[in-house]
Formats: sequence, structure tokens, C-alpha cells
Amino acid sequence: MFYFILLVSFFCTHVSCSKYSNVSTTSSSLITSCLPDQTTALLQFKAEFAFVRPNFTSYYYLCPRYDNAYYDADAYESYPKMKFWKKDKDCCSWDGVTCNTKTGKVVGLDLSNSWLQGPLCSNSSLFKLHGLRRINLSFNNFSFSTIPSEFGQLSRLTQLNLSFSMFSGHIPSEISFLTHLVSLNLASFLNYDASSLLHLGRVDFENLIQNMTNLRLLALHQVDILSSVPESLANLSFLTTLSLGGCNLRGKFPENVFQLHKLRNIIVPCNYHLTGFLPEFQPSKALSGHVLPYTLGNLAKLTYLALQSCQFSGELPSSLGNLTRLKALSLYNNSFSGQIPSILGNLTKLKALSLPINGFGGQIPTSLGKLSELNILDLAHNNLDGVVPSCLLTVPLIELFLSSNQFTGSLTIENISLSQLETSHLRSTIIQPSIRKWTGLKVLDISENHFGGTIPKWLGSSLEILNVQGNNFNGSIPPEIFTYGSMHNTLRVLDLSHNQFQGRVPQSLINCSKLEVLNVGHNQISDTFPFWLQSLPELQVLVLRSNNFFGRIWHPTKYLGFAKLVTIDLSFNHFNGSLPSEYFRNWGYMSKALDGNKSHMEYFGQLGKVSGFSISYAYSMRVMNKGSEMELWKVLKLFISIDLSNNRFDGEIPSSIGKLQSLVMLNLSSNNFTGIIPSSLGNLSELESLDLSRNKLSARIPQQLANLTFLEYLNLSHNTLEGPVPQGTQLDTFSYSSFEGNPGLCGSQLPKKCENTDTPIPFLSKDHEEESENGFTWKVVAMGYGCGFVVGAVIGHVTLSRRSSWFWRSFVGRYFYRLW
Repeated sequence: MFYFILLVSFFCTHVSCSKYSNVSTTSSSLITSCLPDQTTALLQFKAEFAFVRPNFTSYYYLCPRYDNAYYDADAYESYPKMKFWKKDKDCCSWDGVTCNTKTGKVVGLDLSNSWLQGPLCSNSSLFKLHGLRRINLSFNNFSFSTIPSEFGQLSRLTQLNLSFSMFSGHIPSEISFLTHLVSLNLASFLNYDASSLLHLGRVDFENLIQNMTNLRLLALHQVDILSSVPESLANLSFLTTLSLGGCNLRGKFPENVFQLHKLRNIIVPCNYHLTGFLPEFQPSKALSGHVLPYTLGNLAKLTYLALQSCQFSGELPSSLGNLTRLKALSLYNNSFSGQIPSILGNLTKLKALSLPINGFGGQIPTSLGKLSELNILDLAHNNLDGVVPSCLLTVPLIELFLSSNQFTGSLTIENISLSQLETSHLRSTIIQPSIRKWTGLKVLDISENHFGGTIPKWLGSSLEILNVQGNNFNGSIPPEIFTYGSMHNTLRVLDLSHNQFQGRVPQSLINCSKLEVLNVGHNQISDTFPFWLQSLPELQVLVLRSNNFFGRIWHPTKYLGFAKLVTIDLSFNHFNGSLPSEYFRNWGYMSKALDGNKSHMEYFGQLGKVSGFSISYAYSMRVMNKGSEMELWKVLKLFISIDLSNNRFDGEIPSSIGKLQSLVMLNLSSNNFTGIIPSSLGNLSELESLDLSRNKLSARIPQQLANLTFLEYLNLSHNTLEGPVPQGTQLDTFSYSSFEGNPGLCGSQLPKKCENTDTPIPFLSKDHEEESENGFTWKVVAMGYGCGFVVGAVIGHVTLSRRSSWFWRSFVGRYFYRLW
């Protein structure tokens, strides 16, 4: 696999290209009015589209985007520019329009992030604007229409940006007619099935490169090319930025491309059949191979160097210390070994040093303490040992990752002020810090260590995230921790799980009004249900799993409901009692239908930008899902779940649970629930996992469960259910193990087969619409008789396909990678 990224002199490149990228609105005093034909064409172009904010949640970047300046939609303001175009105003003053001040013709059109929705047709009025030189239509929704070949008629174009605008199909060969282009960006999303939306044939790729000799920027990120890289690429003598990530390129990358004098950025990751080697570099020349050449140090003008997941090995050459202009060095996920060269301390302009997932050993060189501008240091997943040098704590770190190493000793900083340190991840290390002076700390993650004793009362100063899970802390949770300093004003995530805490959950937590996540699972806490947690307005995750909680979770005067709760896990405790039928009525967030809102795709604990840097911390936790325990790495707010299993609840399952239409996982197993399975469960259209096993449920399985077309895991075993398993439905896909232990059940997947009967099912009156004694409703009966088995089977096939596709794009999709 050939996978490398070179980011060089980014800001200089941006400046040098700016003379070619003027897309701002111009209103010149040299012209009195826009030419009438230009106004007419623009208004006709406006009429071709609706204005709807694009929703890209079903489409994603399988290949990480390291050149965010070109590709990040969030970096630009999003609003419908054309909506405010008025006929009675000079078109040269319209937002997004640039005119030639002498002729009055439109020469620039910047409608990026402008909410355009609808196909861009070949007869579009856009192609009447023959004077256009710059077009930017990025981040719109052109409804999977093909890129019109008529772009080739706009012969004066110098810039064309159609990136991430939901075009599909083959890129027309006529694009190669645009010989004056200096910037071409056709980068594409991937579809939910991981296929590229855009394709470029081998011949068209070669013609494009041969004809566009003026190109400065060529960006075809995630365009399916399926060919080798033409040698003629080396003829693009003006090229500064080349982005061909995830293009299915193959063969050998031309080495002579690295000799282009003006090349500053090479971005070609995720081309798994592409090979190549780094040449030896002469001074001031531009950049995979398996060992970094010593002559790499001759590239004195480098400001960004990223060689991630490239299968490099060996030791780092000491000549890296010559790259004194470097602002970022990332060698993530390779096989480098040996010690981290102390000469890296010479890179005094370095802001980010990322060396995780390698084989570096020995101690952290103390020379890194000289990096006075360093904001991000990631040394996780190596073989580093010894003590963490205290000199690191004098640099203005925002993020510090030291996880999964072999550090020992103590980390004593009693006399060091760290007002600039905002994020410290000391995950999976063996260190004993004293952090009383970390007054600027935003995130403290010391999870998966060997810390013991009681938790310090002063720990909570100015924190947003505190994660101490997986240690040996004991004693009670000190209530003072949530009133110390300003923690009660800022704390968002608190994870004390997998320790040995005892006593009760301190009610002083009520002061933490911004708390989103509370996880005290797997401890020895003995307490009643903390009803007062309902008063926390932002609480979204509540985990009390595997403790000694007891009593009821409902009280007529104390119970209000959880308005924003996304995940609740009360499993493996001693809770008991029954729940009223309207118990889930006020669980507002779970009751809302998933609408593709961007907030659903966020992670718990996601910080965004702090002091100008993107903070990559996102909360992870262990959950029971689909019958097994799993680690959810970066928990999406889309994972909406309820786990009340392994307690002593009795009575009927509340019918109001059917109101939670966004629920993805429901586990009520190993309790004493009685009565019928509520037919309202059929309303849970997003449900993927349902476990009602080991209760005392009776009567028939309601036909409405067949409506759960996303259901991937079902366990109704070990109850007293009876009658037939509904056939010709979604339930046919589950095996005997889902129904065993119910002697009264019959069905094709069970040892007991159902007798053929023609007994008519009575039509229920509207008075019994909501729920009948056996769980059927008149709507289902009518639908069953009207559609029949064959149609039901076809619908089942379609919905099953929909289910698996949804799961892929929602949970695997664009969020599985980590940007450095």
C-alpha cells in the first residue's frame, strides 16, 4: 500500500494562490448597471433551483481529508445567497457575483454553501454567461445529476470548483477543453455503500493532465479513476497542490513528480494499489518508501510533513532536525523504531508533533521541552518507558497523548504552573501525577491506569471532562469535588466507572448544570435511585450499571422524566417495583424522530476548537448491545438506548415505551415483567436490538413487531409466550435461540410446528384500536388481509436491505476515522 501525505508551506500556498481565487462580491463604481443579458441569465439560473440546506449525513469521506482548507464545508458560511438576488438591483452587487468593471459582464460566481437543490441541467442559463472565469458551486445538492459537458464551452474559465455538491456519474471529457484552468476541484463524497459518486476514465484523466498545463491546484479526492498516474503529470510545472486521495489509483507513482519545483502539497492517501519510493532530494527540491532518506533534511522550506500509514520503518534520520520551519510533523501509524531523536528539539516552530502507533522506545527526550510553541503532542501506542520528563509540562500544550506505553515512576509538578495546559490524556500509562497546579485544565483523562486510594477533593478545578475509569480508586466520592473552583459551572463529562467507589452518589452533582454524561458503573455504590438527576437540564447519558443500587425508579411525587436522555443503563443492580404505563411519556429526546440532524452525528464529549485548535477528544464507553458487551469508541448521540436488565422489576412493560420512536437498543431482560408484550413496540421504527428474555411475559407475540424493519437482534426466550410466531415477516429471519424456553410457542423455526387453521380473526372496533388483549390492532388485521403473504415477503426483503444500508452509513460511514 502506498499511502502518504505531504503538506508543505500551506499558508504560503494559500497566499500565492489568492490572486487566482478572488471570489468575493464586487460592486464597482466604474459601471452604472449590469448588462441586461447577464441579469436575465442569472435570474433564470436562480429559478432553476430550490433553496434547501444540504444534508450530507448519508454521505461521507472514507479517506481522511488533510487539506481541510479546500474541502471543509464548515469552514465557510452557509446560507442561500441567490435567495436575496433582486431584479431591481445591479447584478454586480449581488452576493456571490463578480463583474468585469469595464465591460459589465459577469466573470465570477461563488455560490458555495448556498443551499442549491435540484439538477444542474445541460440547458442551464449558467452556460449563457460566456465571460465567466471563476465558478465555485461547492457544497450544494445537485441531486446526483451528471456534470454537464457544457462546462467545456466556458473557455475562459481559470477556476472551477464543483466539489462535494452531489454530482454523480462520469466526469465529461469536455472538461479537458478548459486549457486556461489554474484550479480544478472535483472532489467527491462517497455513497453509503462506499462507492464513489464521480468517475473519471483513464483516457479522460490523461487528456485532462496533458491539456491543463497551467494548473496550480488539481483536487480529485474520492473520484474513482481506476488507473495509473500518467507520467505527464510531471509536466505541470506550475502545480502547487495535488490531491488524489481515495481515487483507486494503481501502479507506480511517477518519481519525477516529486521534482516539481513549485509543488507544496501532495495528498494521495487511501490508494491501496499504488506503489512508489522517495527519491534522494537535493536542497530545496520537493516528496514513500520504507526508510526515510537522510537527504529529507535538505528540504529546508518544509512547513508541514505528514507521512501517515505509509508502512515506513527504521529509525528517524537526525537530519529531520534541519527542518526548522516545520509547523506540523505527523508520522502516525507506521513501524518506526529506535529512540525519538533529541534533535527534534531544534524544531522550535513546531505546533504539532504526532508519532503514535509506532515502535519508538526509550525515554522521551528532554529536548522536547524547548518546543515553546508546541500545542499538540501525541506519543500514544509506542514502547516508551521511564518517567515522563517534567520539562514537557512547561510547554503550552493543548493536547497531550501518552496512552499505551510503559511509563513508570511519578509525575510531580507541585511547583510548576500550567495555566496554558488545557487537555491532558494520560490513558493506559503507569504514572502517578500530582496535578494541583493544572488550573487551566479542560480535559483530564487518566483512565486505564493504576491510580489508587481516595480521589482528591481538589481535583475538580476548571474541568470540562474528567475520566478516571479503570483504576483502583476507593472510598466515597467526595461531594466537595463538584463545588471546588468552577467545576460545577463547566463539567460536561464525568466517568468514575470501573473503580471501587462506595457510599452514595453525592447530591452536590446537582451544581453541575452542564453535565451531559454521568457514568459510575462497575463500582460498589449503595444508594437509592437519584431522582434529583432529572433536574440536570443537559444530562444525556446515565450509567449506574453493576453497583448495589436498590428500590424503585419511579415515585409519584419525585418522578419527572428525562428530557434530553439519550442512553440510560441501570442494569445489574437491585432495582424493583413496577413502572406505570406512562413512565416514558416525558423522555423528550428519545420521542423525537431521527431527522438526519447534524447533532445526532456528534460524539459525547466532543470539544470542537479550543484556543484555535481542533480538540479530538470524544467519549467512549462499554455497553451491552445485541447480546454482547462491546466498546463504543466515540459514542454517537445517535446510539439511543435503554438497559434495565438484570434487576427485579415486575408488573407490565409500560405501553408508553412505544413513544420512544428514536430508540435503537432496548434491553429489559432478566426481570419479573408480566403480562403481554406491548403492541406499541411496533412503533419503534429505528430499533435494532430488542431483548425481553427471562421474564414472565405471556400471550402471543404481537404482529406489530414485524414492523421493526431495522431489527438485527431479537431475544424473547424463556418467557411463557404462546401461539404462532408471526410468519412471512421480519421475525422469520431470527433463529430458534430467539424464542426458546417458551413451550407454548410454535413456528417454522421452532420444534413445535403450528397447526394449519382457517379460524377467522375478528375485526376489532375502533375502541380497541390502540391495543387488544392479545396485542393485535384493527389496522394490522386489515393490512394483513389486504396485502397477503407474498407482498409481505417483498416488503420484508426491501426493508431488510434498507436496514443494513442504514446501519452502514450511520455507524460506519464517515465517522470511523480520526483526524490528527
